[in-house]
Amino acid sequence: MVISAVSGTAGIGKTTLAVHWAHRAAQHFPGGQLYVNLRGYDPSGTVLDPAEALRGFLDAFDVPVDRIPSGVDARAALYRSVLAGRRVLVVLDNARDAEQVRPLLPGTAGCVAVITSRDQLTGLAATEAAHPLTLDLLTATEAHGLLTRRLGAARTAAEPDAVRDIVARCARLPLALAIVAARAAARPGFPLAALADELRHATSTLDALDGGDPATDLRAVFSWSQRTLSPDANQLFRLLGLHPGPDVTAAAAASLAATGPDNARHLLDELARAHLVTQYLPGRYVLHDLLRAYAAEQARTHDGPTARQDATHRLFDHYLRTADAAARWMHPMWERLVLPPARPGVSPEALDTLAAAMAWFTAEHPVLQAAVEQAAATGFDTQAWQLAWAHTAFLMRRSYLDELAAMQHLALDAARRLGDPVGQGYALRGLGLSLGRAGRHEEAERYFERALRTYTRAGDIPGQVHTLIGLAKAALGQGRPERALRVTERALELSRAASDRAGQARCLNGIGWCLAQLGEHRRALSYCTEALALFQQVGDRDGLAVTWDSLGYIHSRLADYGQAVTCYQHAADLLQKLGDRSLLGVILAGLGDVHHAAGDPHAAGKAWQNALEVLDEVGHPHAEQVRPKLAAAAGQDDVAG
Repeated sequence: MVISAVSGTAGIGKTTLAVHWAHRAAQHFPGGQLYVNLRGYDPSGTVLDPAEALRGFLDAFDVPVDRIPSGVDARAALYRSVLAGRRVLVVLDNARDAEQVRPLLPGTAGCVAVITSRDQLTGLAATEAAHPLTLDLLTATEAHGLLTRRLGAARTAAEPDAVRDIVARCARLPLALAIVAARAAARPGFPLAALADELRHATSTLDALDGGDPATDLRAVFSWSQRTLSPDANQLFRLLGLHPGPDVTAAAAASLAATGPDNARHLLDELARAHLVTQYLPGRYVLHDLLRAYAAEQARTHDGPTARQDATHRLFDHYLRTADAAARWMHPMWERLVLPPARPGVSPEALDTLAAAMAWFTAEHPVLQAAVEQAAATGFDTQAWQLAWAHTAFLMRRSYLDELAAMQHLALDAARRLGDPVGQGYALRGLGLSLGRAGRHEEAERYFERALRTYTRAGDIPGQVHTLIGLAKAALGQGRPERALRVTERALELSRAASDRAGQARCLNGIGWCLAQLGEHRRALSYCTEALALFQQVGDRDGLAVTWDSLGYIHSRLADYGQAVTCYQHAADLLQKLGDRSLLGVILAGLGDVHHAAGDPHAAGKAWQNALEVLDEVGHPHAEQVRPKLAAAAGQDDVAG
């Protein structure tokens, strides 16, 4: 494995060099090419967690989402396993330090890692045998050649003094020179001497992060480049400094600037031509960290507090309303927030299929995390907890449990600052959901109890019903079916009083499951059959899946193994379509139990094997119950053979 650590000052061309070389070398890496911006020197101060970067790499190799474990060490091990035997090029851009990079390094001979950073990364050279490459400023000859290649030999030869002045004013910094060249190329009739004169009289400087060279007048260069923009593109550029990052779509930019999506794309294309944004993927744009800092500074200078507040509010409205619509596609019965009308100028993205909703959440997941963090840090507390809840259905389905917990803690703090009991209830429930799915049932129970007290004081009946169902699951997870039954019966009373059919269906299934755990299988069958009919009436596919699971378990306890297999298969088919791998693994494990009870160890082993693969993918604690069963089934097959 070869590691190249490219370091140097901001704007020196580290990323440009790495990406340029990666494109030229791509043919030598048939196993794939990976790129990530680690945001080590991002102006927002939000450094990309190596665990998040690993998640993106594993997604790029189509590793099933539920196979990806929590924690950086486990993800790094899986990542290196996936890369084993492949020739892969990995570009780790804008790293903060060696510690951030180490988990992302491939461990396979034949792979190459190219790292860019303002840090020298000497630790990698010492411990990982990295090849350091420190970029210096261009020589005067190289800088002159850069301008000549972009503007043509005839034009630079005609004004040699102006070219020399431009090179000096740009401090031979590649980024500054590239911007000057773009400006000059866009105005072929514009004298280079006039451009040099503008640079000469621009005396302010941009406070670059570790710029390292006081002669590097980047603010002057950025300001000059900005003045080439149309008024609308200029305004959008400033407002992009308010976006939390790491990237932005045309639709989000449209809401930010209160313009139409088509016009936003046109303006972004103008910014891209001026080298003020980069379209690094189709439809997704990113600002260099210094440019984003400059844009935010310009917004503070030219857009008043009210204008900046309104633009930020529109941006959060965009993500909140699109996330809410996407959650409706994922789970039509998912509890919805009561949202006020969107602010004028907001244009949420149109999502018309479940696949589109999942694709939007997958692409915007890092942005939504950053948006919740920014909202919580800048006084948009209502948007912070609402965005966190709107994101919850996706996070649960994809088993992003660490991210879910972190987001709900931010939401809880935001709701507390507001004194909003409803927001606190949602956040407490979100924490209970994440802990329960992770198998930490005692901790989950404590959060659900706090949520229940909050909802009760607020008189929120639906919130109480949802929380009681969560409490019942926590009690079952601790082996307390009697308490779970009492809690679920209370939830059923409340849902009936509120005429909530979907809530009643969930409670009926919950009661049936509790009765089954207590050995009252005939009564359990009656409750779950009634729940199934109600779920079919309201069209709740998630509810249907868990109820088919309950019925499969009950029929297996009644020794009706054929019917049990049918029920479990119905549940598995639904969960495959819904993409809920976590629950799918549990149901496949139940299917294996039925085959074993029916005296078919081969079918049982096959089902348990499938279950274990899914459960291990998501790090589900139920895997430890399946593992010994599978081992025993394999032993029986060996004896039979």
